[in-house]
Amino acid sequence: MAAALPLAHLLAEVEQLAAAAGERIMTLYESGCAVERKADASPVTAADRESEALILKRLGELTPEIPILSEEASAAGNAPKTGRRFWLVDPLDGTREFCARIGEFTVNIALIEEGAPVLGVVHLPVPGETYAAHGAGTATRRTKAGVAPIAARAPAGDGLVMLTSRFHSDEASLAAFLERYLARTGERIKDRTRAGSALKFCLLAAGEADIYPRMGPTMEWDTAAGHALVLAAGGSFETLEGAAFVYGKPGLRNSGFIVRGRRS
Repeated sequence: MAAALPLAHLLAEVEQLAAAAGERIMTLYESGCAVERKADASPVTAADRESEALILKRLGELTPEIPILSEEASAAGNAPKTGRRFWLVDPLDGTREFCARIGEFTVNIALIEEGAPVLGVVHLPVPGETYAAHGAGTATRRTKAGVAPIAARAPAGDGLVMLTSRFHSDEASLAAFLERYLARTGERIKDRTRAGSALKFCLLAAGEADIYPRMGPTMEWDTAAGHALVLAAGGSFETLEGAAFVYGKPGLRNSGFIVRGRRS
């Protein structure tokens, strides 16, 4: 069995790395850069590629023995084989928000062990905030004012605040799912907020929302860092059927999921 990793030390290094990638992204956000299309028609920019190059180089130096699965490298056919432990990287989650000049984009870095995220960092370049965790009770938010612990909240008695994606919401499937789910739980939705990228996981982990159902497919690098953060903050992350959400799947493609804060 592979030796245990010093997760607290790794987390500090990865936080600095994500912030450095965010600085590079902001340089291009402010100056502007061309938008291209990948084979799946999703957008990609120089900010995606330059952020990824920086992260791959520094992560490779930090843990040369651990494979790294990253979005743009994988799209180009350069995905390494993984074992029980590997990194998942989205160098710019929310490229649509980036291109639309909406500041809700993130840098996501997660460490996976035996199919579960054990460390996660989500950096928001526009406000310059970093959310990070490496296990239960370790979730924090770093702002210009300093570092503070965060925790998911239990819902208020008058209903749930729900998060949905800004550009990826399947309204018909969402409505059908919620009808069944809320009938079973006896809850109601009192408010809805749209947000881009992994920001949604940060809001749940920080106790600023209660539920995030996602109907459509995502990739593992989209969710892993936020998943680690939500679990560390006391929330839950499951498939739509209530099963454990695992990583290292063939093709790295996720099905739908539901993320919750603390149960009442």
